Amino acid sequence: MRAVIPLKISNCKTRLSSVLSASEREDLTRAMLSDIVGTLRRCGVGVDLLSTSMEPFDLDVNQIYSDYELNESLNEYLSKTAEHRTPLPGILIVMSDVPLLNEEHVRYISERPEDIVIAPGRHGGTNVMYIKDPGRFKVDYYGTSFLDHQREAEEKKLTIHIYDSFYLSCDMDEPDDLIELLIHGKGKATRLLQEWGFKIRKNHLIELVREPP
Repeated sequence: MRAVIPLKISNCKTRLSSVLSASEREDLTRAMLSDIVGTLRRCGVGVDLLSTSMEPFDLDVNQIYSDYELNESLNEYLSKTAEHRTPLPGILIVMSDVPLLNEEHVRYISERPEDIVIAPGRHGGTNVMYIKDPGRFKVDYYGTSFLDHQREAEEKKLTIHIYDSFYLSCDMDEPDDLIELLIHGKGKATRLLQEWGFKIRKNHLIELVREPP
């Protein structure tokens, strides 16, 4: 199995702009990427970083530059993987904002016998997806991609497993998502938020607050 992580750094995570500056959002994205890559490498999984930036990353990855949109970039990657590698490796697509990915998740997915494994995000997205044969599948992110990917698998008569994981459903899109990272995270991204003064305040509701570090 090999993993690919699509990455956008410039003007990233705009829905976090109410609590993080542009430079902080970029730093958080780099920290989440480091956490994800570290998890994958500890599992012996090779990582391709499909980046819209020419910025070099000090990580154990194979960096591929692409200025295409997400779907076009990933489908071109899957097509080229199918053309040039024999035997075909299974491809694990991991979004760059799922920092709670851990070794148990990777092992579980790698041991599944199905053609497609999908870990859905909230609101109908797809956060992690395993594709056994990259030559037989095309991705369709944005919107309710979870439903679109299920439909694609069914039309191609591919077996599918839905991996219902709370941790993998937690993508860092909205300010309240950072609460889950502070509660459950143990990596660089969590430590960075703590360094910036983010804490959880428990009243009647759990709130994200930022105090001077």
